[in-house]
Amino acid sequence: MAQRGNQLDREKCCCSICLDLLKDPVTTSCGHSYCMNCIKGHWDVEDERNIYSCPQCRQTFTPRPVLLKSTMLADLVEELKKTGLPAAPADHCYAGPEDVACDVCTGKRQKALKSCLQCVASYCEEHLQPHFESPTFKKHKLVEPSKKLQENVCSRHDEVMKMFCRTDQQSICYLCSVDQHKGHDTVSAAAERTERQRELGVSRQHIQQRVQDRDKDVKLLQQQVEAISRSADKAVEDSEKIFTQLIRLMEKRRSDVKQQVRSQQEAEVSRVRELQEKLEQEITELKRRDADLEELSLTEDHHQFLRAYLSLSRLNQSTDSSSINTPPLRYFEDVSAAVSKVRDKLQDVLSEKWTNISQTVTQPDVLLPQPEPRAEFLQYSWDITLNPDTAHRQLLLSDGDRRATLISEKQLFASDPDRFTQWWQVLSTECMTGRCYWEVEWGGEVVSVAVAYDNISREGGKLRCKLGFNGDSWALECDNNSYTFCHNNVKTPVSGLRSSRVGVYLDHSAGILSFYSVSETMTLIHRVQTTFTQPLYAGLRLYNTRFTSVLVTAEFCEL
Repeated sequence: MAQRGNQLDREKCCCSICLDLLKDPVTTSCGHSYCMNCIKGHWDVEDERNIYSCPQCRQTFTPRPVLLKSTMLADLVEELKKTGLPAAPADHCYAGPEDVACDVCTGKRQKALKSCLQCVASYCEEHLQPHFESPTFKKHKLVEPSKKLQENVCSRHDEVMKMFCRTDQQSICYLCSVDQHKGHDTVSAAAERTERQRELGVSRQHIQQRVQDRDKDVKLLQQQVEAISRSADKAVEDSEKIFTQLIRLMEKRRSDVKQQVRSQQEAEVSRVRELQEKLEQEITELKRRDADLEELSLTEDHHQFLRAYLSLSRLNQSTDSSSINTPPLRYFEDVSAAVSKVRDKLQDVLSEKWTNISQTVTQPDVLLPQPEPRAEFLQYSWDITLNPDTAHRQLLLSDGDRRATLISEKQLFASDPDRFTQWWQVLSTECMTGRCYWEVEWGGEVVSVAVAYDNISREGGKLRCKLGFNGDSWALECDNNSYTFCHNNVKTPVSGLRSSRVGVYLDHSAGILSFYSVSETMTLIHRVQTTFTQPLYAGLRLYNTRFTSVLVTAEFCEL
């Protein structure tokens, strides 16, 4: 029992680094005890990272702790030495086939506890003691037991290789540096290790950054998948609503559109998921490469580090995140618009050819649209003014900012991010939701009566800024000969009674936008059925090809 108690006391008083009784014992703040020299040596290796950890529980400390000798533990160790200590069980000491054996032991050799890079030998616990006790061995570098120590010895001169030839990219001994490597760029192995360690750190940073970039790309692609699905679902839903308004003859077309949308959705999702899977595989490979580099960075043997580092393949270049095509999250809206166009054309045909159709209909009043007196629209009339901060410099506003006139010279307006810089356009001050009605009196060559979201682009002459030529605006282009409806860069000629006054009716929540020719009667020119996602602003675009004497004007009428 006494022997067992001594063995337990010995285990409590052993250093987990050298596996021997504590020498000058110190205790870290996490409660674990080590030899003063052992823990200092452990932390000397971690100096480069400036983060110090406990070898047992891995708790980290910053900055490096100041350690003081534990008097109580030191006294306990001395008492154990006086009482005599039983030897460790033999089966725990002898080296097996996978272990590094002590180079000093004779007969059945014990496990090596440490390898010495200077001695190029490995030692068991007993034969390692001189390295802790004799000043001769104080500066020797002890590392974890290694079977590859002889690879650190120069085969030509039988000397420990402590230098590195940068010219030939290999480890050499001192005699090599004055022999066949004379005149080459040579440095100490430690100096080369420091440089390569720095490069390794940079490589890890690049890998980690690429992992972060790929994570962002994966999330972005996932957003595309979700947006594609939402847009496809919305397109199918809109198509279903529109097709239910048509006769059974259109049922087959509805099925065709639905099938095409789903097929395209599947193709687009498949394409994006394929790229997503590729990026996820790249992330996995990068993380594996990072783990390998991290393991390499912890190698204590400089030569083993350099040998392994030089054998690493260079990191493949990767396509930048910007190469991933991330179009605006709008995919199938044009399907709904196309179907709406078909429905509107059918409605126009039914209206124009109603005389012939009515002969075969027993109850014409059911299908014939009810008249829409102007008085019913006037109850939703809005008092609209133009916003000077949005007006192009060649648009002169007058009549209380209700009237816009196109002039040949630019006015000296203050710079404003809301101002249209290329197209002769202007938006209203008021934003509209709910039901609204207004009328525009126009004259001259060409005037577009429009509505737009506030986020329509303002700067430059591209179509994203032009009313009716992007997904953020809808416009009826009026000239003396025809009407043309414009949305998302699609121009649709429409018929209607010519008039210098255009009425606009908006039912924002229902997604209805209608343009009327207003004179003694009120005639529908074009109706849009869509979904508005933001409040709308009334807009005007004036155009004069030659700046002739014909004045181009547009004015919001007082109703």
